[in-house]
Amino acid sequence: MAVLIVAFPKLEEAKALKNLLVKSGYQAEACTSGARAVTRADALSDGLIICGYRMGDGMLFSELNDYKPKSFGLLVITSGVHVEECAAEGVMSLKMPLSVSELTDTVDMMLSQQIRIRKKARNTPRQRTPEEQKIIDEAKALLMEHNHMTEPEAFRYIQKCSMDSGNTLVESARMVMSFLG
Repeated sequence: MAVLIVAFPKLEEAKALKNLLVKSGYQAEACTSGARAVTRADALSDGLIICGYRMGDGMLFSELNDYKPKSFGLLVITSGVHVEECAAEGVMSLKMPLSVSELTDTVDMMLSQQIRIRKKARNTPRQRTPEEQKIIDEAKALLMEHNHMTEPEAFRYIQKCSMDSGNTLVESARMVMSFLG
């Protein structure tokens, strides 16, 4: 479950918003500084930071956006004067005053978007570096030479070793090279 980090300059405001989110079924924690929000986010895998325009340590939302992990979304709750400034990439903003449903709907939407992005990233194959590809090619060549395999057979063998052992393809290729090389 994603964690919501609430960062406002006044602890009372942060705790009030945190309590509202907890009552709505979210896991949330409160802090007053941007540095604390970033530190807390670094310790978590993903989530959402909900903050004001400026935190208690003077950090602006834009700085917080630069320092936070990429796996975290940023929702800025601010006055109408600053809403236009918050239109940066990946930053959502809500204008005060706001309703509970407006807040929870926005949080739900942002968390759903994070889930879609994670699923898409998992389904996108990672590109190998030229060094990694060279290791795989060398392992295939050794299998083809020593075991008289075709190139597709050698690749399938390395792939099967990888799946059976839980190692990456490159790690399995290195193992093949250590056995045959």
